Amino acid sequence: MSLKILTDSGCDLPEEIIKEYNIYVFPILVIDDNEEYLDGVTIKPKTLYDNMREGKHYRTSQIPPNAFEKKFEEIAKNGESAIYIAFSSGLSATYQSAVLTRDSLKEKYPDLDLTIVDSKAASLGFGLIVYKAAQMAKEGRSKEEILSMLDFYIENMDHVFTVDELEYLFRGGRVTRTQAFVGGLLNIKPILDVTEEGKLRPIEKVRGKGKVLKRMLELMDERAKEADLSKQVIGISHGDDMDKVMKLKKMIEEKYGVKDFVINHIGCAIGAHVGPGTLALFFMKRNYEE
Repeated sequence: MSLKILTDSGCDLPEEIIKEYNIYVFPILVIDDNEEYLDGVTIKPKTLYDNMREGKHYRTSQIPPNAFEKKFEEIAKNGESAIYIAFSSGLSATYQSAVLTRDSLKEKYPDLDLTIVDSKAASLGFGLIVYKAAQMAKEGRSKEEILSMLDFYIENMDHVFTVDELEYLFRGGRVTRTQAFVGGLLNIKPILDVTEEGKLRPIEKVRGKGKVLKRMLELMDERAKEADLSKQVIGISHGDDMDKVMKLKKMIEEKYGVKDFVINHIGCAIGAHVGPGTLALFFMKRNYEE
């Protein structure tokens, strides 16, 4: 019986990859003033971003424990082997909730073969980790081989991203009200990344949209000196701004000769906190050698 790969909607993988590799995705909850939605199921990114542009506010909530319990119990009853790769524990309580649910179920199902992995990543940085695991599972690779790969990918996955408006980061407590106001006034665009602990971190400020893409590429060059980027799958996710995506993609193709990209909207769970116009770039600091 093949190994099952489970994840959650913070991975932002395109639907065609999820379907092709039979990845099970737990949707994170997205909430407005009136209703609760399932990320990617009952609300899509385009709707969320259009509504945010019109002034609508969203917040998120972690996956309910009963959703984990139902799926984990199914795995136990079917005698299956599975890996659940979770949204960074530095950004969400999803990982901890899944671990608690699994440990509780093990009292009833001591043979439950479910490993839960903290991706320490977000959006397509997280998604590329899941994608590689799903490819290896489809090839029939052992659980031990996949877990070894996951250790390497989690250690080496890099995130570089920028937001169009600081207001959304202010609401999430990432910048102060003054920083958000001055940033908007001076057209300052922050560049952020994700730390080794899986937490969000502002690293630089750039004035003007044109300079942001150039600086993102420079950071990619600085951080991937030990890598052959032409042999990697590069991830680009966005807050409903394909124009910026195509500009960045062309720059990467011309500089590094990259052929393989995964490009997708930033999903609703993350989009609710970063807003329309966000652009995120994901790559490995070192290539994975099997």
